[in-house]
Amino acid sequence: MLTTTSTRVVDPAELDDALAVLRREPVNNAFIASRVHAAGLDALRLGGEMWGWYQRGRLKSLCYAGANLVPLCAGPEAVRAFAERARRQGRRCSSIVGPAEATAALWSYLEPHWGPAREVRRRQPLMITEELPRDVRPDPLVRRIRKDEMELVLPACVEMFTEEVGVSPLAGDGGLVYQSRVAELVGSGRSFARVENGRIVFKAEIGAATPHACQIQGVWVTPERRGEGLSVHGMAAVLRYALNEVAPLASLYVNDYNLAARAAYRRVGFREVGAFMSVLF
Repeated sequence: MLTTTSTRVVDPAELDDALAVLRREPVNNAFIASRVHAAGLDALRLGGEMWGWYQRGRLKSLCYAGANLVPLCAGPEAVRAFAERARRQGRRCSSIVGPAEATAALWSYLEPHWGPAREVRRRQPLMITEELPRDVRPDPLVRRIRKDEMELVLPACVEMFTEEVGVSPLAGDGGLVYQSRVAELVGSGRSFARVENGRIVFKAEIGAATPHACQIQGVWVTPERRGEGLSVHGMAAVLRYALNEVAPLASLYVNDYNLAARAAYRRVGFREVGAFMSVLF
């Protein structure tokens, strides 16, 4: 009996087919779609393999397998197939992240083999906006970080990452990959901050950008200045850049327990439209 489904690494020549899959859910897929737009499907340039799930020879679902394992437009059968491939390969990622339903299913298959995880964040609200806030004044001091300001922005990025994830991004390879990512965002004009007396007090990045949507990440206020409204007015400023210069829709996802951040994002017009899930190793 001939099988009607299969799973394999997507060939770089199938770029148009992969982009068509990613366009089906432009908000959920923004981060990986941004990388595919920039690097294609070559594993070295992309930073990982792109697995495809095929039905009757047609590409239907994707799973990015790099530093993160990310299911993309993956239904139950595709998730099961991706989990089996990941199980056979062994864990090479530092996290599993993606839309909550698919990620929960993927983890349910992998947990007996890869568990326990260091932390599981089962519901991270996904928020979007297509409009600038009408009643929030963008912080006029929030600006793009220049290429010669890496030494200024990197410590703030490291502090944010360590606080958010629970481990330093400088561990392992000494931070080479992380510093490269920060430099990429700075070089592309997608790193923003408010600088006072030579120190960053608010920062955020547009971490992913496609023609359809962009994703804001790394929102951080220095601890001693929290509660002053810097995040609300700072986010309004970043949104002005994002919606006017990058994409017609901005998104982000946030931990459900971070009530202050969720309130700040709602204040500038974000609304919840779904949820992500993250499994951290």
